[in-house]
Amino acid sequence: MALGIGIVGLPNVGKSTTFNALTKEQNAEAANYPFCTIEPNKAIVTVPDPRVDKLAALVKPEKTIYATVEFIDIAGLVKGASHGEGLGNQFLANIRETAAIVHVVRCFDDDNVVHVSAKPDPRSDIEVINTELMIADLQQLERKLEKLAREVKGDKRLTPVLEVALALKAQLERGIPVAAYPDPESDAFRALVKEMRFLTSKKVIYVANVDEDHLIEDNEYVQVVRQIAAEHNAEFVKLCAKLEQDMAGLSDEERHEFLESMNIHETGLEQVIHKGYHALGLISFFTTNAKEVRAWTVRHGAKAPEAAGVIHTDFERGFIRAEVIPFETYIRLGSEAAAKAAGEMRVEGREYVVHDGDVMHFRFNV
Repeated sequence: MALGIGIVGLPNVGKSTTFNALTKEQNAEAANYPFCTIEPNKAIVTVPDPRVDKLAALVKPEKTIYATVEFIDIAGLVKGASHGEGLGNQFLANIRETAAIVHVVRCFDDDNVVHVSAKPDPRSDIEVINTELMIADLQQLERKLEKLAREVKGDKRLTPVLEVALALKAQLERGIPVAAYPDPESDAFRALVKEMRFLTSKKVIYVANVDEDHLIEDNEYVQVVRQIAAEHNAEFVKLCAKLEQDMAGLSDEERHEFLESMNIHETGLEQVIHKGYHALGLISFFTTNAKEVRAWTVRHGAKAPEAAGVIHTDFERGFIRAEVIPFETYIRLGSEAAAKAAGEMRVEGREYVVHDGDVMHFRFNV
C-alpha cells in the first residue's frame, strides 16, 4: 500500500514551499500572496530507506524499487472556507482518500511574507484549520444521515451505523473531531469511517515551519505547536521549508552533510515519512531476486498472507508458505543462498506475523 499524505494549512504558512521541499521539485508554485495554490498539487516520491540500498548492493538487481508516498498540496484554507470563503474547501475531497494529514503551521516572523492575521498565532491558526475540517465532515455527515434515515426503515441492520452517525454529528457540533470517538473499535464506527473518509479521523503530523535561525532552538511559536501536538496525541516535525527547498538541487549525500553540519540528522522528507509510518502503524518488508530488489509497505501486525496480497491478490488467495530471512541476517551472511545454507531461512505459515525488515519469498498456488 502506498502512503498518501495531504498537506493543509492557512495561506502563506509555507505549504507549497514545504511541498516542494518534501518532493524535491519546483512543481508547486510558491508566492507571497494568498491562494497561490489554485489547483491541488500532487507528487509521488520514493521513501528513503538505506536497507533497500544495502540489499541492492549485495544482490545487484536490474532494478531497485522503493516504497512510495503521494503528497497532495491543496489551496490554503481560511476561516469560513466551508461557507465558500477562499479556495481551499473546493479541494478537500482530494485529501479524503489520503491516510494522514500534514498540518503546516507558520512559526516565523517575516514582514515581507503576508499572513492572514497581524502576526502568526499558532494556536489560533491551528484552530481555524481544524474547525474547517470538522465543518466539512459535519456537512458530509448530514447528507449521509438523510440517506441512512431512509435506508434503516428497510434494513434494521443499519441501526448501529445510524446511531454512530448521530453520535458523531453531536460530537462534531461540540467541536470534537471524529478521531476522538469513544468506541473506535466498534464495527459500525469502522464501517462508517471506511465509507466516509472523514478528514478529522485521519492521523495528523503537525509541521512547524521555522526560519533558519530556529532550526535548533525552539522559538515561542514552536513551543506552542509542540504542546498542541501533544494535546492531540499527534506527531510533530520541525523544519525550515525554505532551506530544504533551496537544497533541492543537492545530491542526497550533500544534503545530509549540510544538515549534519547543523546537527540535524534527517531531512524534512525523512522526518515526515517516518512520523507518518509510525502514526499509521506501517512497516516495510522486502523481496529480492536478480531482476529487482523491492520495498513493500504493510500494516504492523499483518500476517504473511496479507503481505503476499500486497504484491498480488493471487499470492494471498493461493498462499502456501513464506520463506523469511530477517534483514540483519541477510546482510550479515551476504546472500539468500548463504542464509539458506546456514539454516537461517525460516519457513512460515499463514499465522506468521511479518516483522519490519523481513526479506520474504512467497509460495502460492492458484
